[in-house]
Amino acid sequence: MTNKSTVQSTFSSYPPQAREKVAYLRKLILETANEIGITDLEETLKWGEPSYLTKHGSTIRIDWKEKKPDQYAMYFKCTSKLVPSFQLAYGDLFNYETTRAIVFKLDDEVPEKELKQCIKVALTYHKVKNLPLLGLGV
Repeated sequence: MTNKSTVQSTFSSYPPQAREKVAYLRKLILETANEIGITDLEETLKWGEPSYLTKHGSTIRIDWKEKKPDQYAMYFKCTSKLVPSFQLAYGDLFNYETTRAIVFKLDDEVPEKELKQCIKVALTYHKVKNLPLLGLGV
């Protein structure tokens, strides 16, 4: 991982409740990468947002934005099949922003098991992009 201090300063700029929620998303990304054996996960900033990249995956970004202070999100490449596949697999379990994000309210209960499946698929996207529903198999 690289640019950890820059990423940490971004987290530090969030209000406490948002910082806690976005840090939880980060924890899920790191745990999932570890669980599936990804050792080359890079943590950096893209567009000012904490971003997670790996060789065979699609970039995952996480952020809280001042203009929508009651929510935070996990962002995916909008031209990928990721969010449309999540919508087909999980329906209204998540709130989506077009084809680019899963959005959470600050007081939402995050469906951890299902979100970790979404993270796994994103981190292995180039290996699973031709599988039905990206291999989500729900």
